[in-house]
Amino acid sequence: MLCPECGADNRSGRKFCLQCGTVLQLACPSCGTTNEPSALFCGECGTALAVSGPSEVRPEPPSPAAQQERRLVSVLFADLVGFTTLSESRDAEEVRDLLTRYFDDCRSVITRYGGVVEKFIGDAVMAVWGTPVATENDAERAVRASLELIQAVAALGAEAGAPGLRARAGVVTGEAAVDLSARGQGMVAGDVVNTAARLQTAAAPGGCFVDGPTYRLSTAAIAYEDAGVFELKGKAEPVRLYRALRVVANRMGMQRAEGLEAPFVGRDREMRLVKDLFHGCADEGRAHLVTVAGVAGIGKTRLSWELEKYIDGLSDDVLWHRGRCLPYGEGVSYWALAEMVRRRADILEEEETAVASPKLSAAVARYVADPDERKWIEPRLASLLGLETRSGIEKEDLFSGWRLFFERLSDHAPTVLVFEDLQWGDPSLLDFIEYLLEWSRRHSLFVLILARPELFDKRPSWSVARRDSTTAYLDPLPPDAMDALLSGLVPGLAQDLRNRIAERAEGIPLYAVETVRMLLDRRLLKRAGDRYEVTGAVDALEVPESLQALIAARLDALPEGERRVLQDAAVAGKTVTKNALIAVTGRSEDELDPLLSALVRRELLAIQQDPMSPERGQYGFVQALVQKVAYETISRKDRKLRHLEVAGYLEQASGNDRDEIAEVVCSHLLHAYRAAPKAPDAPEIKRRAAEASERAGERAESLSATAEAYRYFEQAAELQVEDATRASLLERAGRMAWRGADNGRAKDCFGAAVALYEREGMSRPAARVKAALAEVMWDEGRGGEALEGLERSFEVLSGEKPDADLAFVAHTLGRLAAAMGRPEATRYVELALEIAEAKGLAEVLSGALQTKGILLLESGRNVEGLALMRQALEVALENDLSTGTLRAHANMSHVTLLGDRYDVALRHWSDGLALARTLGDRKWEWSFLLGPGFVHFVAGAWDEAMAVLAELPAYEELNNYSLGELSFFAVIALNRGDKDAAKEIFAACAGLELSGDLQDRASYAFLRASIAAAEGHDDQALEIAREAIRTGHGIGFDSELVKASFAQAGEAALTLDDRAAIEDLLVLADTGVRVMPPFFKAQAARFRARLSAMDVDDAAAEASFWWAAARFRDIGAHFYVAVTLLEHGEWLLSRGRKRDADDLIQQARGVFEELGARPWLERIDTSVEAVGA
Repeated sequence: MLCPECGADNRSGRKFCLQCGTVLQLACPSCGTTNEPSALFCGECGTALAVSGPSEVRPEPPSPAAQQERRLVSVLFADLVGFTTLSESRDAEEVRDLLTRYFDDCRSVITRYGGVVEKFIGDAVMAVWGTPVATENDAERAVRASLELIQAVAALGAEAGAPGLRARAGVVTGEAAVDLSARGQGMVAGDVVNTAARLQTAAAPGGCFVDGPTYRLSTAAIAYEDAGVFELKGKAEPVRLYRALRVVANRMGMQRAEGLEAPFVGRDREMRLVKDLFHGCADEGRAHLVTVAGVAGIGKTRLSWELEKYIDGLSDDVLWHRGRCLPYGEGVSYWALAEMVRRRADILEEEETAVASPKLSAAVARYVADPDERKWIEPRLASLLGLETRSGIEKEDLFSGWRLFFERLSDHAPTVLVFEDLQWGDPSLLDFIEYLLEWSRRHSLFVLILARPELFDKRPSWSVARRDSTTAYLDPLPPDAMDALLSGLVPGLAQDLRNRIAERAEGIPLYAVETVRMLLDRRLLKRAGDRYEVTGAVDALEVPESLQALIAARLDALPEGERRVLQDAAVAGKTVTKNALIAVTGRSEDELDPLLSALVRRELLAIQQDPMSPERGQYGFVQALVQKVAYETISRKDRKLRHLEVAGYLEQASGNDRDEIAEVVCSHLLHAYRAAPKAPDAPEIKRRAAEASERAGERAESLSATAEAYRYFEQAAELQVEDATRASLLERAGRMAWRGADNGRAKDCFGAAVALYEREGMSRPAARVKAALAEVMWDEGRGGEALEGLERSFEVLSGEKPDADLAFVAHTLGRLAAAMGRPEATRYVELALEIAEAKGLAEVLSGALQTKGILLLESGRNVEGLALMRQALEVALENDLSTGTLRAHANMSHVTLLGDRYDVALRHWSDGLALARTLGDRKWEWSFLLGPGFVHFVAGAWDEAMAVLAELPAYEELNNYSLGELSFFAVIALNRGDKDAAKEIFAACAGLELSGDLQDRASYAFLRASIAAAEGHDDQALEIAREAIRTGHGIGFDSELVKASFAQAGEAALTLDDRAAIEDLLVLADTGVRVMPPFFKAQAARFRARLSAMDVDDAAAEASFWWAAARFRDIGAHFYVAVTLLEHGEWLLSRGRKRDADDLIQQARGVFEELGARPWLERIDTSVEAVGA
């Protein structure tokens, strides 16, 4: 080959001259075909070619050598149809914006499926899979991307008011020359590129053609139809093409149904919404809840299956979980959640603890890096799966471990949680989902709920007014969608029959699918590829009136053996193992297998194929409605026998690991009893049901599912005959209702239990329950009645040998008596401590130590009180008592605050806040957020305090204790000049004035005094502050409320020049506590400085001002340092010492400016101006 530039002879096939670098062959950037260097356009596809002279082919810096290989790649070509016409009728800017959105969609879709955009050519896009990184399913991903892109363009056209806008695509797989060093254009060259462009041109608008290799590599997951043979330009032989229809399985054909899958029609809008919300969750790292609601058979599960197939085809990892709620009573505690954890840990339903526990440990170790977090998470997950039993644990404690596990999963990859049939979910599961969304807002957790409308009757507030929640209601399909569904599944079905089916279906797609299955049962259809063909006369077919009638008709036509097996499976549940069916039916495996195969072939049952599902290998009903209809065809007598057989099998199969299935066994025994309550064996079945119900209650209690535990214990009580046993069960039901904050039910159960105990002459248990009833009264604010009830119980219990009941009642009496300022509190607490220590009652011991510590502190014995508090915290930590630990941190912060050790107090608040957030306990979180209010105020952390207010809910949601803590935040607002914010808090706290709790009343009085002072009513402020001091004296003179009220009273007295009031306060400070805290000493010095100034004792005033400022500085009370410096400066100005005063006032000004203390800055300006005048 001669170079046209220098004439040098080059070997045939050279692209550049060896002597001068002139281009010898031009490769088409579109199809890769080589052309003569003089060509202006490609001779194969017509693309314009850039001709370069010698100077253009000699880049100044030498480029790195190309990394070229031959690789198997899949190439996608797609373009727009109808865009040219659209462009002519629209404004240029609109066209540009539409094209930009199209390009963005192309990049997004192709990238999500692991492809690389090679180039855009006008409105066409070329993408490649297999380079630079190849995977085993590149061809499948390319086809998935083409189908997704076609849908995206259709949606784009609809949004832009251009419904005619469509995309068409072609995908070809084959060997190509690949440049691994190229980025974008020029990556791939060869015939495969040219052929893909030809397929795209041949495809109809909205269609995708693929070649034979692509079809063979992807047919396991994609449904196709034979498009026929096409003559393609550049091809010597005709090429058989295939039209891609839809995705029908996960990657590589995993979980593909044995029968045909109906087209997914009429749900494009809902599907697009769910996809967009998922990607928003994944991309932005925020949790989102999507509730898909609709009647049975409307397509909820199908929509989630479409989402699963979509997500499974993406290139990025996504952790998918699916759990199903069981239709037993009001739901089995956390069953769906447990299924998800089993899936992640690869634990099968029937695996024993010895096998399951190591799997759980391995899963936790894989996803949770922090050893402390693993230690926290694993036992709580083990409780969920029934691998461990933990009693007395709080719901928030369990929730925290489960939540943390899913958060750590989401740290690895976006995590999807699909809850099926949530209308059957237990209340505690609903609580957990809401808790998860509230506490894991900043994690990529996508929660998809599938439920019937009954969910909103069960939980009316579900997803209401949540910013992170979306609800999609699936309406019945319109007639054209139903017609498309039937036509897509059975193309030859007569139009008249399609119309009748659509009319009967009333928009329920399951009806149409079941009709097709009925035709298959009757051998009127046969499978032909990915569709069915009509093989018999169907025109005169009678179409049943309803979906239930249609399913019943199908079941009636079954052979007897298949029908019996299907009924047995219906009794067992939505899914059932083969072993369970062998036990229940009494058939051998050889007898059962052909019957099960026939039911699977008829699409009444399906084998669970998901390799990660804990139910894999089990047989499940294709739809819950089929199970329901099959169950309803069983006679009551047969139902009873079959439920007993299932219960017996479950108990035998579970061996010693019965906890998790206790609720399921209970349900079967109850069904058996209720099917024949007057049969001779009914009393025995009733007894077994009562025992199973009690075990189910214990299981629910171990998971802190209080509503479920209440229901099971109450149910067990109804089934029991003996009064004493019934009383015990009602007592347990009452305790569960009380823990669940259902005081009404708690009182009913406790009252009934007391009556039964007393009827049986069992005074001690009756006293124990009366004590519990008294605690309910305390919760309702009936403190006097509560104490009286507890005292009566104490009298009964103390007459016999001390036990745990007496310890509990004594501690509760002591704690409540202490809160009400009763002197007898100490006696009760001492007894509780004595019993608790002797019997190892850690919870009572920790609580009683704290109560005693508080009593000592209130009497001025701070060192002893602090020592007991520390011991109480240690006991709580050693015994994993979450509530005890929280209470101990709260009390320790209070104790250290008494001595003005702000740093230590803040550390305890911080530790408590961290634990409260780990547990997900809002009330304790609020407590630890608001607790440092006094420290924030005096230390000058005012911005931090205002940030805390922003984290709180509406004030009306706070309890009295939290409202009381708000008083210091209101005072910060007043000192910033924001009276409106302070008054808003004051209005919210109105109920504290009449509270039986001393601290509540003291908080309210202090707040009233502060507002009165801010409004210039210093005489009122002085009197109210004195009232606050008197009230607060009952909780300890050195408490922060008394300290703040003392300061407020002193400032009001000084403003009024009320010397007698100041001297009274100073006497009170000297005698109020045995050891005066630094804050009191500093305030007293400040007041003495002002008194000395009144007496014109300059030396004493000067010394006291300096001493007060130094003490405030020592404890970190920076606000009062500034106040003292200002007062000192003002006094110096009054004495004519302006130079000395200026430095102090400027220091004070700097602090007040930093705090935003507008009233104090105005006071400085007034003082300086007065001297200047």
